[in-house]
Amino acid sequence: MSPVALPDFPWDSLAAAKAKAQAHPDGVVDLSVGTPVDPVPAGIRDALASVSDVPGYPTTHGTPALRSAVVDALRRRHGIQGLDPDAVLPTIGSKELVAWLPRLLGVGHGDLVVIPELAYPTYEVGTLLAGATLVRADGLTQLGPQRPSLLWLNSPANPTGRVLGVEHLRKVVEWARERGTIVVSDECYLALGWETEPLSILHPSVHGGRLDGLLAVHSLSKSANLASYRAGFVTGDPELVAQLLAVRKHAGMIVPRPVQEAMVAALTDDEALGAQRERYARRREPLRKALKDSGFRIDHSEAGLYLWSSRDEDAWQTIDWLADRGILAAPGTFYGPAGKNHVRIALTATDERIEAAVTRLA
Repeated sequence: MSPVALPDFPWDSLAAAKAKAQAHPDGVVDLSVGTPVDPVPAGIRDALASVSDVPGYPTTHGTPALRSAVVDALRRRHGIQGLDPDAVLPTIGSKELVAWLPRLLGVGHGDLVVIPELAYPTYEVGTLLAGATLVRADGLTQLGPQRPSLLWLNSPANPTGRVLGVEHLRKVVEWARERGTIVVSDECYLALGWETEPLSILHPSVHGGRLDGLLAVHSLSKSANLASYRAGFVTGDPELVAQLLAVRKHAGMIVPRPVQEAMVAALTDDEALGAQRERYARRREPLRKALKDSGFRIDHSEAGLYLWSSRDEDAWQTIDWLADRGILAAPGTFYGPAGKNHVRIALTATDERIEAAVTRLA
């Protein structure tokens, strides 16, 4: 059996641009990745340490307290109602779930997986790992009579920051139910709306009181600075979550017990979430203005942690232009052919580094 042929890891191709940016006298401003730089809130760290002496195996399903905290947080923060705590499953961050979800759901050879035209690269990787066929499409008419097994949504989107409205989400859900298609919504940036309020696929105004065929994927990496903890969860259709739970028990896909406790603290601390939002908002506005003043066009970017930016030239030319100024970004081609004239510029840098980028752009 030959190994699955996967694409090269995109960020490895940034080595030359990174070296050029690092040569800047004042050092590099790395805006190429979405890695949090701010402190983990003290309450979360205390919660992590509080169960550090528990010697037994954690449960794959997560503690009842964690599952209840997820349900309460989604209701309180995003207006999501009617979730069963048993239909919540903690994951080892969201990336591993994205990569393995098609396979865990039984999607395989001969099945079709639809991802956005511009998409987080791991959606494609997950399709390849499952041996399924990939289609990039943003509109249902692009799919014609095809009946996909699984369709990914991402709102707010990475890399574009685009937010899908309630009518669009409703149409996707109705279309998918007519075809027996599972809809999975990646909502890792749901708490970071700037110019509009993002809506979950699990919101009652979208699903019409039925959760069948719907899953939502969430992460605490961005909203609570827990990227190093690997803390995420999936919820929605109870039958689909039960199927995932059964497989993950066999596969040993378990979130460590201290991380589960930290997740409870993060999900109950709305004040910390608000403080982190304010930090990103404080960085977003001056960087956005500096980019526009220096000739960039900002498309979408109404939510999330990125500014989807273009100088109407090949993305790698823009990467080189920025590297000359000691700034590192990600070319839009990492996310699909449609990104060939854009770059993704992250807000995940310290205030001082954002100020340095603004000065260099000016």
